[in-house]
Amino acid sequence: MADSTHPLVDVAKQFSADVLRPNAAKFDAEQGVPESVLKEMCTSGLASAVLPKEYGGGGVDSLTWGRITEEVGVGCSNTRALLTVHSSLVGETIERLGNESQKQTWLPQLVSGERIAAFALSEKNAGSDASAVSTRFEEKDDHYLLNGKKKWITYAAVANLFLVFATSEDGSTNAFLVERERSGLSTSAMTGLMASRGAHLGEITFDNVKVPKENLFGRPGMGFSFVANQALFYGRFSIAWAGVALARSALEEMVTWSRTRKQFDKKISQHQLIQAMIADSVTSVHAGRAMCERISELKDANDDAAVMETNITKLFTSRIATEVANNAVQIFGGNGLWQAYPAERLYREARVLEVIEGTTQIQQMMIANYGLRHYFKAGLKKLYPE
Repeated sequence: MADSTHPLVDVAKQFSADVLRPNAAKFDAEQGVPESVLKEMCTSGLASAVLPKEYGGGGVDSLTWGRITEEVGVGCSNTRALLTVHSSLVGETIERLGNESQKQTWLPQLVSGERIAAFALSEKNAGSDASAVSTRFEEKDDHYLLNGKKKWITYAAVANLFLVFATSEDGSTNAFLVERERSGLSTSAMTGLMASRGAHLGEITFDNVKVPKENLFGRPGMGFSFVANQALFYGRFSIAWAGVALARSALEEMVTWSRTRKQFDKKISQHQLIQAMIADSVTSVHAGRAMCERISELKDANDDAAVMETNITKLFTSRIATEVANNAVQIFGGNGLWQAYPAERLYREARVLEVIEGTTQIQQMMIANYGLRHYFKAGLKKLYPE
């Protein structure tokens, strides 16, 4: 296992305590993590920690990357989202599946922050059913033409490099790396959101956007089955750690509040039912982190079990994030429903994790199919009474 005292983990912890946590409510209220914070995430090496050293990244192992994600996420979920989309969904995918020219071109720009990347798969009618993508590509002699619209794209409003998925008339899916400056590409910020208000969610419109042939990413026709699935594995790994981060943040808030707040002439931490909620929350955080440490080992070992174990872990930690944040709201009482206190925001942010990178129901379907295959024991039927 990695050493938890890796310098970048310490950098993340300090940055989270000094910059992110004190300003997380402000980023949420003002609907955007400031450009200066995004830049510092890059220049500090946090956003590029998981990318290879040969391209300027930190080259850390998966456990260290998970711990960096946790520390950043404890401070601000909106800022942590940069690690999920810029670094994992796009950066790690380029490192794993891109050709050498694409790696040499894009990875140093992601490391420096010259480019902020976004993952453009979702559409109005294509969320859980990613095969329903309606953005179209048309192949020409020396380029592709893209037409369509993406929605719910994290960091779309400020990103300048997009990993885009589009289909042809015959139904094949390609992935493309598309720069913001290409003519016909425009974005608009989304507002009125329950959560992820600071993560610059937006819509992307492609109006006859010309994309050169060298920007085709992965093999033709394999955009969904090959590229998207690999990227979503990295994304779910990141969200699994994000669940631990949000649950831990909520736990820290509820414990601190319960040891401060008095009711019935004693601190509420002395009431047994409050202690029960704290005990359940501590157990959930520790269990979730242990599961995340396990998938980190499997990921680094390129173990075939890593994908399903990551699905299982993402399901578990997204649920415990909601449960622990709910406990925090309850322990804060009326103040838990007020934006002046963090419990309200943490609950909103936690709830999102059961929707993004595969809903709870999608995870349940995949895990159930796995369970039906792997836990069937034909011999047990002999023990059942007739």
